[in-house]
Amino acid sequence: MSVGDDCARCHTPENWLVNNIPEIHEQNGFPLVGAHGVLSCSDCHTSETALRFDRVGNDCVSCHMDDYQRTRSPDHAVAGFSTDCVECHDPMGTGWATEIVDHDFFPLTQGHAISDCSACHASGTFSGTSPECVSCHLNDHSTTTNPPHQAAGFSTDCATCHTTAPGWSPATYDHETYPLVGSHTAVSCDQCHNGNYNNTPNTCNGCHLPDYNSATNPNHVTAGFGTDCAQCHDETAWSPSSYDHSIYPLVGSHTAVSCDQCHNGNYNNTPNTCAGCHMTDFNGTTDPNHVTAQFSTDCLQCHDETAWEPSTFDHGSTQFPLSGEHVGVSCIACHANGYAGTPTSCESCHMPEYNGTTDPNHVAAGFPTDCAQCHDETGWSNTTFDHNTTQFPLTGEHVGVSCMACHANGYAGTPTSCESCHMPEYNGTTDPNHVAAGFPTDCAQC
Repeated sequence: MSVGDDCARCHTPENWLVNNIPEIHEQNGFPLVGAHGVLSCSDCHTSETALRFDRVGNDCVSCHMDDYQRTRSPDHAVAGFSTDCVECHDPMGTGWATEIVDHDFFPLTQGHAISDCSACHASGTFSGTSPECVSCHLNDHSTTTNPPHQAAGFSTDCATCHTTAPGWSPATYDHETYPLVGSHTAVSCDQCHNGNYNNTPNTCNGCHLPDYNSATNPNHVTAGFGTDCAQCHDETAWSPSSYDHSIYPLVGSHTAVSCDQCHNGNYNNTPNTCAGCHMTDFNGTTDPNHVTAQFSTDCLQCHDETAWEPSTFDHGSTQFPLSGEHVGVSCIACHANGYAGTPTSCESCHMPEYNGTTDPNHVAAGFPTDCAQCHDETGWSNTTFDHNTTQFPLTGEHVGVSCMACHANGYAGTPTSCESCHMPEYNGTTDPNHVAAGFPTDCAQC
């Protein structure tokens, strides 16, 4: 394409300078930006004459094929790089330096963010380079000693434990075969693996047998404790420890007792009866004196596990349940002579009341000493006597008669015939005169 003789195509009447060259190129789809903006026309339009500007083409390779072929670091042709330079080079830039290589197939982040392509592409080959860690880092894997990756049989897939962070740290390892929680999270690998990562035991005693053997409070060895630490400890710390005391559940005051108070340094065959720990308390108690009273050594019969006081005793389980006035009576009021073989009959406690009663006089009347025949346990005043159980049931006018009206001479052997009480009425009756008429003294006939 010649410039021709039509000057007005490029020049103005004011001067020969061509001011719209950028616009012309932009209209043709090739803006003159970056390094292209400072080039002379002949740098790209290399014709046999300076007045001829043949169309070059808008593809990078139209001008830069020689650059593409000559480049050795990296060798673009051998590597099979695209001839579209803008895929790696910035058209706005002023040189071939690039930071925009599309490395999406293997993201260059952190430790991999290196500007020297040959660090990974050492052979100068950029196509078909393996993205596997081991392709670059086998030597790192083989020479690492803390821990020794090769001896431990670690995977050569670095991403199993490492990120792309510089310096290989921090490293992680999926410890799913033995999850690390609590205090185990802060332990160095070598503390458990001791340089050997194959067949490391995952039982407590695999690491903690020295702790087990040296524990003295309590002494685990003499106590015969299991070596499975998890039975009593969790992975946060040795203390506080727990133990499933289901064979003898700890409740009440027992929860605050130290292990040694009951086990006394011996955890095998520790008794689980009250007397096994509390015979000293049993023997030393004087109010009441448990020994002389011959109380049971099963403390639970009277006490619970909260405290010794208040004590309880189910008197309903005996032959003498407590009810009425008996409920508030102190133990010693009935058990003054001890708790063993205490009689349950009324007179065993109430003979003083029986002997001292004058209204009516129980002794003179010959009343039975079984108080329950006339009294209940709510009080002495609430007396009852079932006259129907005698040979003289009370009916009619007899119901309201006071006891003494009939029992003036006592309650024993009281006669039941009419005349024994009613001879005064028989003798005093004149209409008709019972004596003169010779009426029978058996009032019930009339």
